[in-house]
Amino acid sequence: MDNGNSDNNFEKKLWKSADKMRSNMDAAEYKHVVLGLIFLKYISDSFNEIHTILENQKEDFSDSEDRDEYISRNVFWVPPDARWDYLQRNAKQPKIGRMIDDAMEVIERDNSSLKGVLLTNYSRPSLDVQRLGELIDLIGGITFGNEQKGRDLLGKVYEYFLGQFADAEGKKGGQFYTPKSIVQLLVEMIEPYKGRVFDPCCGSGGMFVQSEKFIEAHQGKLDDIHIFGQESNQTTWKLCKMNLAIRNIDSDEVKWNNEGSFLHDLHRDLKADFILANPPFNDSDWKGDLIREDVRWKYGVPPTGNANFAWVQHFIHHLSPTGITGFVLANGSMSSNTSNEGVIRKNIIEADLVDCMVALPPQLFFNTGIPACLWFVTRDKKNNKFRDRRGEILFIDSRNTGTMIDRRHRILTDEDTRKISDTYHMWRGEKEGYEDIKGFCRSVDLEEVRQQNWVLTPGRYVGSEEKEDDMEEFEEKMEKLTSELAKQMEEGQRLDTEIRKSLEKIGFGLF
Repeated sequence: MDNGNSDNNFEKKLWKSADKMRSNMDAAEYKHVVLGLIFLKYISDSFNEIHTILENQKEDFSDSEDRDEYISRNVFWVPPDARWDYLQRNAKQPKIGRMIDDAMEVIERDNSSLKGVLLTNYSRPSLDVQRLGELIDLIGGITFGNEQKGRDLLGKVYEYFLGQFADAEGKKGGQFYTPKSIVQLLVEMIEPYKGRVFDPCCGSGGMFVQSEKFIEAHQGKLDDIHIFGQESNQTTWKLCKMNLAIRNIDSDEVKWNNEGSFLHDLHRDLKADFILANPPFNDSDWKGDLIREDVRWKYGVPPTGNANFAWVQHFIHHLSPTGITGFVLANGSMSSNTSNEGVIRKNIIEADLVDCMVALPPQLFFNTGIPACLWFVTRDKKNNKFRDRRGEILFIDSRNTGTMIDRRHRILTDEDTRKISDTYHMWRGEKEGYEDIKGFCRSVDLEEVRQQNWVLTPGRYVGSEEKEDDMEEFEEKMEKLTSELAKQMEEGQRLDTEIRKSLEKIGFGLF
């Protein structure tokens, strides 16, 4: 997302131009139209760059139309009728939609790693042919030349567009996109330098992309990490595969099935070194009634009406003996005692798996106003490169961090990310200098957490002002109320009476 830096003015201008062509098309539908074309333009430009080189080397007996010449250079082979210059010449033809669909199909046919990945259906009647032609001309103005530079530019455009579409879609958009600043914080906190990185609800692949960027920034080897993922929405999975393909990230182990990670775990035997995830908040439709007995529910059977602690236990189940997971959850997960959630949280705390809790500021997400937090859970607090942290939990209250970039959205700045992650790293013993800071961070032993009835809300421990504690409790109650009301709507209960009762209980006289 835009952080006020002029570097992304190009992406902003391109977005404004593309969005003007949307007309009455829903953002969720238009997203696939635009991102599919941007991907097609990139692989065509990459192909053309090698094609030109081979054309100039004919005396060396190289063949510019030999598919193997491109495969050997790790560049996608693009057949003649699928190349961008051919499509752009025909952009005003009434059959341009069918031509794009045909192009996507032959590219998939001739590049096994893209099989079943590319977005099609450009020939559907609801897609205005004139608008499509204008969009092709617009994207045709982007040049993704020079392999590394082109990939960087495409990555920026793709990432910016994903964020803008998430914003335009509202609640549904958050299902495929986690704001960049939150992903950056998760990655900086757990430092996935080397090993197996897993995201069982991977959306459009942002966790994987940031992990690769982290390694590049710290001059590590990209081959040192191997990614594993799962996504239940097929079109979102396609976005993820394309998002990774444009960065040459191996996505063979990023899987799709429509049953999801709970009912059909495609990485059943995986033990990951790092797990990063942003699962759906308070999901009441996770089919928990079908798997009441499961090896993953080691710390308690999660309620059928809320998947939060099913996700937590799914993550823990997939950790290696020295693995660590960082994930986003609704604030209610830190304090809820309904439907066995308090018991599960207590058992996880008593197993000494919780390493750090971070309360996030509001307005970071496109898809929800529900207050959120970060959990960091590890199987090995004894050592594993860091100091012995057994019996301790670090609490960080970052609710006062972040910068508003418009009236509705906040981001964590690089300085915010550095402050939070450095605090965690100093506490873990990676560097010297950790100290408790009143109102921001505090290291707490398990006995004190027991005295607080196993509540993990940072404001309880870091010494916040009383007024802030009151607001925190209000937010927790409101979030719990929101979740309850959603269930009532699904069950067809009488809402008016229940809303009045619930609001009166928390002293919020709305009526």
